[in-house]
Amino acid sequence: MITSMSNPTIKNVAKLIKQSKERRKQGTFIVEGVRMFSEIPEEKHVESFVTMDFYDKHRQMFEGISYELVADNVMESLSDTKTPQGVISIVKQLSYGIDEICGADVPLIIALENIQDPGNLGTIVRTAEGAGASGIIMSRDTADVYNPKVVRSTMGSIFRVPFLYVDDIAGCIKDLSGKGFNTYSAHLQGTSFYDFNYMKPTVFVMGNEGNGLTDAVSGATDHKILIPMKGRVESLNVATASTVLMYEAMRQRSL
Repeated sequence: MITSMSNPTIKNVAKLIKQSKERRKQGTFIVEGVRMFSEIPEEKHVESFVTMDFYDKHRQMFEGISYELVADNVMESLSDTKTPQGVISIVKQLSYGIDEICGADVPLIIALENIQDPGNLGTIVRTAEGAGASGIIMSRDTADVYNPKVVRSTMGSIFRVPFLYVDDIAGCIKDLSGKGFNTYSAHLQGTSFYDFNYMKPTVFVMGNEGNGLTDAVSGATDHKILIPMKGRVESLNVATASTVLMYEAMRQRSL
């Protein structure tokens, strides 16, 4: 049993939790908790760290995989939550190409420019699965999808929703438009999103929490759309707005 945070393996786990640079370098990320542990694809699992109490309760879950027992104090020090569940795992990062993002019969893609809040990004990934989106495209300055807070917010959807970071998101949107996608940017000067048909391949483009989309990215889309507001509300949280748009597309396609 590992009982000290000075153990080299545990030090490495702490680095993976805190440093996106280290996650990129090693090609791995961290998931925590029994729900996320149970979602890990077998081929992506590297190693798990588990308390004796958790292991005794879930012994069958560790058959055929690599794991280490750790003391409760080590788990508490590593954990990103107030009440650790008793298991933390190292997982190989996922890899997708644009063809997988566009792979559905009638693709629905969410494109994100400079989204910074981990909770927002994780919620968008989770909602994308729920609404049947085919994938997510992100600008390089969007938050790290492997940030533990993002991973936790996805509730397992990170393993099932294809995603891709691109260097030129405006260029990517133009390319998709040229391939027959209808592209829509969420914009305060847009037309009501209820006025459009989302039955064809669709891209919804969402911008930074504080500044919205840059002119270059909004200008790359076919249409600017607006979610109508009542009262004094100017706009919705980006994760909420993404949900509204994705579910309207799902509603139309379900009729």
